[in-house]
Amino acid sequence: MSTSTAQRIAETAARVALTVPGVAGLQPRPPEPSAEGPAAPRRDPVGTADPAEADVRVDHAGGWHVEVRCVLDGRVRALDAARAVRDSVTAHLLTGPAHPEPVSVSVVVTRIAAPSPAGSAAD
Repeated sequence: MSTSTAQRIAETAARVALTVPGVAGLQPRPPEPSAEGPAAPRRDPVGTADPAEADVRVDHAGGWHVEVRCVLDGRVRALDAARAVRDSVTAHLLTGPAHPEPVSVSVVVTRIAAPSPAGSAAD
């Protein structure tokens, strides 16, 4: 498996997933351990909006398998949002200029963010 191909697929999947209504962010990639000891855990309550930092897992074994790890907005039904992410990422990867075929996409909901109070500036 080409690292650049896997990385390109992961970043594309992350970018597409972030455009799906109901996705508040993506699970950040776990920090790399360093010589000084384990890295401090991230305290981001929502997740990351940076596709390069997202914990999107890509494997190649008889085809490409992509696992997108999402943090969802509490105002949407988790099943609907997860299906929308799966369908959007799959469609985008299969219709892209250098689509990896075959491809399967799974979605893991790692958290559901509390919706902001009605009438707040975040709405």
